[in-house]
Amino acid sequence: MGEDDVRRLERLVGELDARGLSARVVRAPSGRAYVRVINPNATSLTENVVCQAADYWWSWGERMHRADDPAGAATKVARVLAAVSE
Repeated sequence: MGEDDVRRLERLVGELDARGLSARVVRAPSGRAYVRVINPNATSLTENVVCQAADYWWSWGERMHRADDPAGAATKVARVLAAVSE
């Protein structure tokens, strides 16, 4: 994982925070970084997002969005983690 990917993850955190989600960059013991996202209104709704090859990826290995558009990616994550009442 390169520092460019970490910077892209940090930009995603800012966009997720702006949408009311709790997000932070986590570095695994292996050195791999990812964004841990939690909906504070429904804490069982969580996701881990990774950045690789200039794209954001869902935790299940599906490409989510291009990394040069963190706002677009954050919108997708917010939609997936929205509670029914939101």
